[in-house]
Amino acid sequence: MAGEPLRVAGGIVVAGWELIEQFVQASGPGGQNVNKVASAVQLRMDVARSPSLPSRVKANTLRLAGRRATKDGAVVIEANRFRTQERNRQDARDRLAALIAEAAAPPPKPRRATRPSRGAVERRLKTKKARGDVKKKRGRVDRE
Repeated sequence: MAGEPLRVAGGIVVAGWELIEQFVQASGPGGQNVNKVASAVQLRMDVARSPSLPSRVKANTLRLAGRRATKDGAVVIEANRFRTQERNRQDARDRLAALIAEAAAPPPKPRRATRPSRGAVERRLKTKKARGDVKKKRGRVDRE
């Protein structure tokens, strides 16, 4: 599976040789097995130098990765949710694919500035005035 390409939504395919998997001991569930078997996966991809990704997707991926991105432009994803190495490996690949897919998504449409209608402004001010009057009537009563 290490040599298999990673298919991402939008037609992007990351070559298998760009992904580096390293197996480490995981904390968490596993019972007696947890101290003997390296079931957690660290999946590393050098996004900054990847020939598979367009420059816009590279920049967005590094921005979205946050703390998972290193200073030299690599993204490291750790997966240790599951007890087996195979499920953690698939989880890490899925999470990397989701990160790249989110980075490859087209930017949102620009917001068009709008203004509230005159009627909406008047209704808002009218309800504010009514609310203020209600609160004012809750005060002390003057006995003159």
